[in-house]
Amino acid sequence: MAKNDFCMPRGCYLLSHSVGRPLKSTLENATEQFFTPWQESAKEPWQQWLPAIENFTGALGRLFNAPSEQFCPQVNLSSGLTKLLMSHPVFNKPQCTVLMAQADFPSMGFVMQKALPACATIRFIPEHEDLSDRQVWQRYLTPEIDGVFVSHVYSNTGVQAPLNDIVALSKVTNTLSIIDVAQSAGVIPVDLTALNADFMIGSSVKWLCGGPGAAYLWVNPKQITQCEPKDVGWFSHQNPFEFDITHFQYNAKTLRFWGGTPSILPYVIAADSIAYIAQFGVDKVRAHNLALLTLLQQQLTAFLVSPNDKDQCSGTAILDFAEHQQTVLAALEAANISVDVRKLGIRISPHIYNTASEIQAFIATVKKVIKAAD
Repeated sequence: MAKNDFCMPRGCYLLSHSVGRPLKSTLENATEQFFTPWQESAKEPWQQWLPAIENFTGALGRLFNAPSEQFCPQVNLSSGLTKLLMSHPVFNKPQCTVLMAQADFPSMGFVMQKALPACATIRFIPEHEDLSDRQVWQRYLTPEIDGVFVSHVYSNTGVQAPLNDIVALSKVTNTLSIIDVAQSAGVIPVDLTALNADFMIGSSVKWLCGGPGAAYLWVNPKQITQCEPKDVGWFSHQNPFEFDITHFQYNAKTLRFWGGTPSILPYVIAADSIAYIAQFGVDKVRAHNLALLTLLQQQLTAFLVSPNDKDQCSGTAILDFAEHQQTVLAALEAANISVDVRKLGIRISPHIYNTASEIQAFIATVKKVIKAAD
């Protein structure tokens, strides 16, 4: 049973959209690959540390079905997106126009406002639009759009964007596509080779259970030679150990986005969990997730404000109990059931370490509150 492989708290944890639970092997693995070479060797530990980065990109390659050299470690999504926008000539040409949704995570909008040139235009798909509808994207994705930023999943609404359709539309309009998989990686399958987007950013902290600090940038090989990052360092160099201050040559692959002396520990931790999810199979994670979401959808239909179709919903159900919201939250806390709440309602995200009995306990707690209030 997958639950036994994870460090689980007492009660029911349904916050994988925020932070996934660590594997029980995390501490031992981090000690072996990071602390032991540092603590016990008389030599500098870099020769033991750097292979952890290869483990990280290799695990990403298996997860997303793409060569490992197409991935570059990043500190977080904002940093990765900033580097990307500042590197590509299309995003720096006069009057560049970029499309994104008003429902996107604010950090991504902040980056767009500061990393794009002052003459650029950001067009927002309004919040009232259905971002799961291909026709909505087709209506806004017009030929003058230079770049489209797509969150595969919108965290506060539980909506899944039609990723394949959007990328296909972007090819027709000659628009560069940037995909954000922060809220979908590990729960909804993404095949980068089949998708053929231009760029992807993601993180490990949520469904991938890899903790913070281990984000990543993927670049389509067709785009890499056009990208000239400004935020560089010796690990962006084709030969980091050349040590010639007068000569810089971009790494031929995506590692040109890497930068200076890298962090190691976050990638050691994340590589272990990403490899676990990749071996388990994201399709199986999704099947389990949908089965538990179906229980919620069937028994709490009246309160569901997120999509329930498998092709339109994320891994998260959002429930609005209106005037009973605070009472429900208090009852869930008393029952040691961990959820959170955003503008549209309470967010519930069942992962492979959650069980049907836990979802039934959630449902029973909610129904008790609603019944008492009637």
